[in-house]
Amino acid sequence: MDAIPDFAIDQTETKADPLPASFDIVARQDAQEADIAAIRADVDDVKGRLDRVSRAAARPMLDGATPAASAEVKGFVDGYLRHGRETELKSMSASAPSDGGYAVPHEIDAMIARQLVEISPIRALAQVVQTGTSGYRKLVSTGGTASGWVSEVAARPETDTPQFAEIAPPSGELYANPAASQAMLDDAAFDLESWLASEIAVEFARAEGAAFVNGSGANQPRGFLAAPASAAVDGVRTFGTLQYVGSGDANGFDAAPEAKLIDLVHTMKAGHRQGASWVMNSATLAIVRKLKTSDGAFLWQPGLVEGQPDRLLGYPVVEVEDMPDVAAGNVPVAFGNFRAGYLVAERSATSILRDPFTNKPFVHFYATRRIGGQVTDSDAIKLLRIEA
Repeated sequence: MDAIPDFAIDQTETKADPLPASFDIVARQDAQEADIAAIRADVDDVKGRLDRVSRAAARPMLDGATPAASAEVKGFVDGYLRHGRETELKSMSASAPSDGGYAVPHEIDAMIARQLVEISPIRALAQVVQTGTSGYRKLVSTGGTASGWVSEVAARPETDTPQFAEIAPPSGELYANPAASQAMLDDAAFDLESWLASEIAVEFARAEGAAFVNGSGANQPRGFLAAPASAAVDGVRTFGTLQYVGSGDANGFDAAPEAKLIDLVHTMKAGHRQGASWVMNSATLAIVRKLKTSDGAFLWQPGLVEGQPDRLLGYPVVEVEDMPDVAAGNVPVAFGNFRAGYLVAERSATSILRDPFTNKPFVHFYATRRIGGQVTDSDAIKLLRIEA
């Protein structure tokens, strides 16, 4: 057999070399396409998650759901209240830290305000103003402006000018000092915000509810029953003196109780009767619900619609347990427009100090709020006194 020339062998080898290279290119292209498909799948997955998060954020909260606490509250609770790390204290209101404490976070302060309205009825009825200092003043016009009729060309003599009275509600510092063990604070399942708000609300409501009714005015609000009272009618009594009507019996109600209650209602000006309500404790309310007119009809009118208060002579009745019982010389019943007749002045910021040292192993939370109160319009509140 003839030998194969060298140049033929070289040409055969040269034609075979591109084949493996072409297979490598195809494999690399397939790998790149697989990588691109994987990246696209990851991008689509991330987009789907973002869409679900955005839809969840836009979805309205169901009734009864509680929003997540802000970072401010979490830092305050976890850093300061639980562990006492002062470096993590947050500013919780406009008040400066030099005021003697760090204000409660806005969420906790809001919870306290809501519970105070529910627990303290007078707070819900009265006019409440927020003050920046303890020295609050209010001017009340007591009338005095006169007018007259004249002819077209007659002289215009000077008339009387208005008269003013100043109201300066006595105030005091209301405090609460609940405690919890450090072990309880370390328990992650313990709802510290709710506990703190509830404890402070109960203590504040118990003290202020009594002060708004019977407070002496010495380092505390002056209650409306602590104001001077007289049997004189409006326009005759001095400003700041409440009018009372006698019950007609030295130990309770007389034989015609509806007459005394009707008299009490109509001693008040018609403008004040719009928005007026009865105030008495549950023991007095039990007696009043049994009162009947001369023809045997009950004076009491139960609320016919859910959420509507029961009524007495057409006006709502509010139970205030700090009102006195029916006894000689007491004032167990008040009728008034308390939004016009009584003023509650308070500083808006509640201050709280954490004290882990005084009573180890308990941690005290010393909370304070400055509150004042006083009768503003003495014509807007009427009293029923047990006397012959």
